[in-house]
Amino acid sequence: MYHYDPNMALEELTEEATLPNPVHVRDMILRKRLNADKSLELNRLFVEYQKFFGETQKLGKEILKQLAG
Repeated sequence: MYHYDPNMALEELTEEATLPNPVHVRDMILRKRLNADKSLELNRLFVEYQKFFGETQKLGKEILKQLAG
């Protein structure tokens, strides 16, 4: 499981196009102990990631509903 390992998550993303859950990404950021500037930069990127992750889930769910029904 990649939950707290950014290298494993990156490998999974590259091989299987599986996006890590935003909760796990947030945990990875917090565990890294970054300096203030890097932390702020990654937090801004994370907010965008979280937004697009949710939107992508909604689109995927709608597509699957229509295919299933």
